[in-house]
Amino acid sequence: MTDQCVIGVIPARYSSTRFPGKPLADINGKSMVVRVAEQAEKCRLLSEVIIATDDQRIYDHAREHGIKAVMTVSDIRTGTDRCWAAVKGRNSDIVVNIQGDEPLLNPDVIDSLISALASSNEFVCSTPVKMISDLTEADNKNVVKAVFDKNMSALYFSRSKIPFDRNPNNVFYKHLGIYAYKTDFLKTFVELKSTKLELSESLEQLRILENGFRIKCVEVQHDSVGVDTPEDLERVRKIISEIEK
Repeated sequence: MTDQCVIGVIPARYSSTRFPGKPLADINGKSMVVRVAEQAEKCRLLSEVIIATDDQRIYDHAREHGIKAVMTVSDIRTGTDRCWAAVKGRNSDIVVNIQGDEPLLNPDVIDSLISALASSNEFVCSTPVKMISDLTEADNKNVVKAVFDKNMSALYFSRSKIPFDRNPNNVFYKHLGIYAYKTDFLKTFVELKSTKLELSESLEQLRILENGFRIKCVEVQHDSVGVDTPEDLERVRKIISEIEK
């Protein structure tokens, strides 16, 4: 256990080009955002869980289900910026940015990130990585790959297949998009300008590395099943139906 104050924030926007209203999409009787929040609330090391939204419908829905929610302005660039908007002015040591479209979130993954970050002075952020078992994922540009040193300090993240596949025994790792930040650093991070590699890869965590800060990679065994499209939603509905039988 950690005696630090750790806030889990779930950014939730109603507007989406590919899937409008996604946070309120029904998954076997519960909305997606409620399922994510309920999974997050199972974490041993989170002091509280907050949904951060710019939409009154999501805010009211969260409150109706007994989940803390805060309204943020609509013109916020990223989920990370929305996390900071939700926690600034509050006392906390660590803030966890929890993806609002992963209703199968495993609480142990978040706890492992918090433990790794709370016990370190050299890292400003921690994030999970998982060994890739299906090698088609290594070639998929929508699956972000990570490489790290022997101390699990991130070296680079890319949509390309890294490291280069010259060795037939190469092992590849996928990056799962959850981040735990030291609160003081989160304030610094959102004030930093976007960087060259970040814009090239469209991966904001590269802004951290390009500015000389260190990210702790935490290897986990639990995979992530995100919902980006209505087809993904059907897949998750079937998985949860099997789990809840």
